Amino acid sequence: MEHHPTLVSRVMADVRRRITARSLGPGAKLPSIRQMAEASGVSKSTVVEAYERLVAEGAIVSRRGSGFFVTSHSEPLSLADIAPRLDRAIDPFWVSRQSLESGAQMLKPGCGWLPPDWLPQDDVRRALRALARDNQASLSDYGTPLGLPALRQLLARRMAERGIDSAPDQILLTESGTQAIDLLCRLLINPGDTVLVDDPCYFNFHALLHAHRANIVSVPMTPEGIDIAAFEQALIGHAPKLYITNSGVHNPTGASPSLQTAHRLLKLADAHDLTIIEDDIFADFEDEPAPRLAALDGLERVIHIGSFSKTLSASVRCGYIAIRRDWLDRLVDLSIAISFGASRLSSEVVLRVLQDGGYRRHLQSLRGRLGRARTDVTARLNDMGIEPWLKPRAGIFLWCQLPEGIDAAELARAGLERGILLAPGNVFSLSRTAGRYMRVNVAQTGDPEIFDWLRAATMPSDRRPAQSPPHTTQLAT
Repeated sequence: MEHHPTLVSRVMADVRRRITARSLGPGAKLPSIRQMAEASGVSKSTVVEAYERLVAEGAIVSRRGSGFFVTSHSEPLSLADIAPRLDRAIDPFWVSRQSLESGAQMLKPGCGWLPPDWLPQDDVRRALRALARDNQASLSDYGTPLGLPALRQLLARRMAERGIDSAPDQILLTESGTQAIDLLCRLLINPGDTVLVDDPCYFNFHALLHAHRANIVSVPMTPEGIDIAAFEQALIGHAPKLYITNSGVHNPTGASPSLQTAHRLLKLADAHDLTIIEDDIFADFEDEPAPRLAALDGLERVIHIGSFSKTLSASVRCGYIAIRRDWLDRLVDLSIAISFGASRLSSEVVLRVLQDGGYRRHLQSLRGRLGRARTDVTARLNDMGIEPWLKPRAGIFLWCQLPEGIDAAELARAGLERGILLAPGNVFSLSRTAGRYMRVNVAQTGDPEIFDWLRAATMPSDRRPAQSPPHTTQLAT
C-alpha cells in the first residue's frame, strides 16, 4: 500500500516536535498507532509508515508487544563537531580528510575533484532511471568475476584510442582506482619490498604503500616526466619491485611525459625487471593523448588502471585494471576474496553514461572550460607572485611555487581558519622538499575570496591590510 508522503511527513514532524519540546522525554511511550491515527486524522497505515521511518532514523525504538518509545536525546549539532581539525598533522591523509570532512561551506582549491555542477549529473540520473525501469538483475545480483562484459568491451575500445592493445578478457573491473592499486600491491609486493614513486606524487600512493609496509623511494619529477638519471640510480641502488606513476596528466604537477622519456624509462625497467603501475585516472581531460607506457610496452611489464571518479561521478565507484593474462587469475581471486568483485550497479551506470553521446559532448565542454580556468587562475596567481611550475596541457591542477619566505603548511593551516582548504606541497613529496609549493585545483578556485585571502596572506607582513572577518556559512535549520 502506498502512503501519501505529505501525511507521513506530517506525522513524523509532529513526533519530532514533541520530542524536541520534551513533551515526549527519553524513554517515553508514543501514542498507539490507533490513537495517533485518530488524533492526526490519518489512516493507521500512514502512522505505521511514519513510525517505521522514525525507527530507521533512530529517533524512536520499537519494543515488540509494548509499542514505540523515544530513544535518548541526541546532543545538538555543534559547529566544533563539523569543523576541520586545525591540529591534525600534515601527512598523506591531511588533504583527503580535510576535503571529505568539511562541508559545502568550505572553499576547496586544494581538493582533487571537480565541483558537482561541472559533472554530467543529468546523464547519471538518466542512467539510474533507465536501470530502475529495466528491473534487471543489476539492481540485486553480484557481477561476474571480471566484471560487466559490455563495459569491459567498451573500455578496450577506449584504451585502443590511446594506443593500448588490451582485449576485454585482460580487463578486471574494480570498485575504484584506489582499490585497483590496493589489489595490485597485494599481488605484486611483500612487506619490506621497495617501491618507487614520483616526487612529488599523488599523496594517497604514499598512504597505500605505507599500509602495505613497503619501503618507499622517491625520484624527482621534471616537466618532461621522471628524472631518468635519478630513476636509473634508484634502480641500481634499491632494486625496487614496483613503480607507481600517473600517465597522461600527472598529479600534482600537471606534467606529461615526453616520448623520449617514456622510451628510456621502459628500457631501464626491462633491464632491471621492474613492474610499473600506470594510473590513467585523468585520461578524459586530454585533448591529445600523451604517450602511454602501456601502449609502448604492450602490457608486458606495465599495468594500466583507471576510473571515472574525476569526470563522471565520485559516488559511482567503478575502476578497472588492464593486465597481462598470466597475472589475471590470481588478481581475480584477490578481488573475490576482498570485495566479491566490482559493483554491478555502478558498472551498469558507467556503461550507460559512456554509451550516451552526451558524455563525449560533456568532455568537449569540460576540456574547454578547464582550459579557460587554467589560463585565468594562472594569470591571477602570477599577479600575486605565486608561480605555476609549468603550463599543463590538460587537467585540473597547477603545481605552484609560493613567494620567498612563505611556508605552504603554515599557509594551509591559516587557510583552514579562514574556511579555505589548500593542498601544501609536502603532502605530495616523500623527500619533503616542496615546502614552498602547493597544488591548486583550477575548477575549485573561482571564488574571488580565495584570491583576496591569498594575496593578503602571502604579502610581506609590513604591507598586509587589516584582516576582514573569516568566511562562514550559517548551518541550515
